Amino acid sequence: MSQTVDRALSILPLLAEGPADLGRVADRLGVHKSTALRLLRTLHEHGLVYRQSDQRYRLGARLFALAQEAMENLDVREIAHPHLVRLNEQCGHTVHLAVHEENEVLYIDKVESRYPVRMYSRIGKPVAITVAAVAKLLLADLPEAERRALAERLDYPLYTPRSTPNADAFLKELATVREQGWATDLGGHEESINCVAAPIRGADGRVVAAMSVSAPNVVVTAEELLTLLPLVRRTADAISGEYSGRTPVKDPTT
Repeated sequence: MSQTVDRALSILPLLAEGPADLGRVADRLGVHKSTALRLLRTLHEHGLVYRQSDQRYRLGARLFALAQEAMENLDVREIAHPHLVRLNEQCGHTVHLAVHEENEVLYIDKVESRYPVRMYSRIGKPVAITVAAVAKLLLADLPEAERRALAERLDYPLYTPRSTPNADAFLKELATVREQGWATDLGGHEESINCVAAPIRGADGRVVAAMSVSAPNVVVTAEELLTLLPLVRRTADAISGEYSGRTPVKDPTT
């Protein structure tokens, strides 16, 4: 039975390459055509493959529906939380998780610093969208036309002398973030708070969330915080791997 299941599942990656006839499927599996036909018929009955008019087989609509349903039911917060806790245990600083929803970037998880000085951020609270590192990552992933339109309609409050002053500067920053794959907020929202962030990506490579490590200057300098960037990026990659269903990534804190 396990061999039959294995053979049937092996057909799906083959058809992902494009439609294939019975002979090609049999050759790829190393089985007789009659065996390949039985497997294809079973997959066809479940809507996982479809037989075209030219007698070649392709992936079926049911497979795509199942994939979409699975993605919609994934909870990035639930997947990310154990990773955020481990990162917090490793570095001791505040760890945030954020998503982009309805023109706002919202914190959806937070692990508090172990140090006495705490941040006032709250789960469910929008971030300062023009300066926050997590916001830069989420907005940098938008198509260019959307990025430009968003930048033009935003306000640019000057929280500190390091705040992003206008749309042109914001678009330039987003272009840099998009290219390098990480972001910072070094005193842009609060002069005493610094932050480094990395993206969490889905199976299609798009950014679905962003995570960050933040700390006040009285605990670590900006330069010291930046040394944690490789660890933050490895944690984000581990979450991305689990969220997208790729081979699990080794615990980045070990």
